[in-house]
Amino acid sequence: MAKPKAPEPKREGRREPKPRRTPLQALAYWTLVLGVWGLIFAAAVFAVVASDLPDTSKLYDVERQPSISYLDRSGAVVAVRGSQYAPPVDLDSLPPYVPKAFVAIEDRWFYWHFGFNPWGIARSQVYNLTHKGGPLRGGSTITQQLARNLFLTLDQTYKRKLQELILAIWLEAKFSKKEILELYLNRVYFGAGAYGIEAASQRYFNKSATELTVGEAALLAGMMKGPSRYSPVSASDRAARRATIVLDEMVRIKAITPEQRAEAFKNPVRVNPTLANQRAQYFTDWVDDQVRSLVGEPTEDLVVETTLDLPIQTSAEVALRRGVLAAEGQKVEQGALVALDGEGRVRAYVGGISYTDSQFDRATMARRQAGSAFKPFVYLTAVDQGRTPDLMVVDEPLKIGNWEPRNYTNDFRGPMTLQSALAQSINTVAARLANEVGTANVAATARRLGISSKIQLDPSMALGAVEVSPLEMAQAYAPFANGGFQARAYGIERIRTADGRVLYDHNVDRPERRAVIGSPSLQYMNQMLRQVVAAGTGTRARVAGYDLAGKTGTTSDYRDAWFVGYTGGFVTAVWVGRDDNTPMRRVTGGGAPAGIWRDFMGAALPRLNVQAIPGGEAPPPVPHDDPIGDLLSGEGVDQPQPAAVQAPPAPAPDPEPVPF
Repeated sequence: MAKPKAPEPKREGRREPKPRRTPLQALAYWTLVLGVWGLIFAAAVFAVVASDLPDTSKLYDVERQPSISYLDRSGAVVAVRGSQYAPPVDLDSLPPYVPKAFVAIEDRWFYWHFGFNPWGIARSQVYNLTHKGGPLRGGSTITQQLARNLFLTLDQTYKRKLQELILAIWLEAKFSKKEILELYLNRVYFGAGAYGIEAASQRYFNKSATELTVGEAALLAGMMKGPSRYSPVSASDRAARRATIVLDEMVRIKAITPEQRAEAFKNPVRVNPTLANQRAQYFTDWVDDQVRSLVGEPTEDLVVETTLDLPIQTSAEVALRRGVLAAEGQKVEQGALVALDGEGRVRAYVGGISYTDSQFDRATMARRQAGSAFKPFVYLTAVDQGRTPDLMVVDEPLKIGNWEPRNYTNDFRGPMTLQSALAQSINTVAARLANEVGTANVAATARRLGISSKIQLDPSMALGAVEVSPLEMAQAYAPFANGGFQARAYGIERIRTADGRVLYDHNVDRPERRAVIGSPSLQYMNQMLRQVVAAGTGTRARVAGYDLAGKTGTTSDYRDAWFVGYTGGFVTAVWVGRDDNTPMRRVTGGGAPAGIWRDFMGAALPRLNVQAIPGGEAPPPVPHDDPIGDLLSGEGVDQPQPAAVQAPPAPAPDPEPVPF
């Protein structure tokens, strides 16, 4: 019988196999492993992201560009440039619906999260993955927005988003919900240079935030999605639609009742008229550039008292836009208007028909040929050398070198007085005068009166082949209106700090006015330029009851058309043309520019204490239906235009309503 095998001896070092983990044990194990590595990874990310976190000790520091408030001559606000902060407002002082409007549209889970909303972040990430190439969405809570506004930049990156999340948690740990919401409302940007709910309320509605209505609160809360895109000034329709959404959300979270929502619709929001009308933006740009040259870079809020007259400015903007649009059929595209008084104070300044569409300032930045509006400098040089208005001259063929000036009608009228030649803008007479007195002397006269642009000395300069700006032309005509004194155009009277400390005063150390036109030259020139309006190429500019004078100007191929005119102590220059310098369709200085000038002056003159033009008595007025003006031919390319029916000046608009 066989013996059973003896059991094999155990080998040294051999391990018994471990029992297999149950599924529950495996889950727990791998959860622990991944958790540890996750913590390590999170710590590493936190270390990288937090390495350049901002200093939170500067939480209450406010760093901003100083604001500059521009006032017109009566103290009305023209514009505010730069940042505007107001004293922080206490949350309890606001109507309850004001903070609730922001919570309703920006973060309705505000009172239940700890700084961030995971569901909101998840939704934003889905959007980011499905909309690559565009701006990132962050799903930010009010706390995250506050963290960004206080400490971070606007860069749309994942690193900045993680920093925002870390700082939001820190804010939630340090402050109560009420304190966070109060900080948010006092620091968030509302556009138009306004930071904080109080500054925004003052800027947009000219009232304290404690007086905001439900509709106004909804409008401001709606701007948080994009202050410029949803501005009640530049995008009122879009802002109204957004405010409607805010009102709906406020009803949804029971911040207001349906009845309060209905009441908000019955009372349209009215925006501060200074912002709503956007008046004098070209003028503000012009003087804004000068502030720094006068007082240096602002380090505190400034108040700039200007020469502008807002009601007159409004009339200028309305007249220019109306006149240019009425002449669109003649391919008129743009225009500019500058009005100043006898001291050089700019009272109205319009650099284009729409600042929103084009910020290019045609009042000073554009240089266009003056045409026959330059002829008064030729005639002034001639009378300075002894010629008189009744001097007989001859309109006849003329050749100066290789140049042969011609009249608009291509004919010659023979003998006439110097006064008639200017009134009818005869080209041959002006060219002969400039040749006789010397083009260099004509240029010196123009510079003495206020033309600062380069003046070429070719014979054609007599007919206005000189590029100038409307501002230059207005200040160069001012001596005719003020008794013969130089009048440099200026727009700033005084610059002071917000607490009243004067930094600049135009009248301090101001030099005495210099006489630039003597007697009897001044009397002769005013006598002749009156006739341009009374019975010459400028009859369309007549305003009944006022002593007026001026000159039309039109360049070759109808590229530029001018009317520069004045009464006692007040001058206005009007230019129309096209930005690409292509020809208009037979537009002359006696047409659209004279009509714009008349519409503006008809509205402005009743507001001004104007006197008769210096230089003797005005001639008897010519009836408006007098046939003399209609029978006269034009200048180089100017000819008198039939007087149009003058539309009544438009009143200054009321604050713009923003209906929901």
